[in-house]
Amino acid sequence: MRRVLLGLAVAAALAWAGWTFVLGPQRRTELEVVPDSSGPGVRAVRLYFAAPMADRLVSESRELPESANLHERVAVLVAELDRGPSTTGVAALPPGTSLLHVYLDDEGLMTVDLSRAFQQGFKGGSAAEYMAVTSLVRTLAANVPEAKRVLIVCGGDPIATLGGHLPLDRPIDVSEMP
Repeated sequence: MRRVLLGLAVAAALAWAGWTFVLGPQRRTELEVVPDSSGPGVRAVRLYFAAPMADRLVSESRELPESANLHERVAVLVAELDRGPSTTGVAALPPGTSLLHVYLDDEGLMTVDLSRAFQQGFKGGSAAEYMAVTSLVRTLAANVPEAKRVLIVCGGDPIATLGGHLPLDRPIDVSEMP
């Protein structure tokens, strides 16, 4: 009986993930881009965290130091996601996640190389995996409008998946993020 219930739970999680990435993108929404108009040396950014029930993302606006350097901009965004929300929501990235390198090519492919903590610190199922990846990609898309697709790697190495449910071995199209 226990195996049957476990099998049903896994099937339900996979069906939800499949719906989210196959049917969900048909309900596309525009990503909100926060203008850089907070003042000299400061920029307003939009960060996405998991809702308390981990059933959706919640956004939060923050003012962060301005930087023309892509690496510094993305590193600050990842650090703020790791720090967690200041109001409602919960941090979706595994604790200790930081940016090692970032590269944006001429076609809008952003390759984000995260610390091993992203993969090694992940604990959770399909919903937690979906929240972690979506939180990161939505935040990057909202604040780096040149990024059209995001490829996540860890410690310089490609990863097939974070927790076994979502494929990360190919770029994620930011326009398909719910």
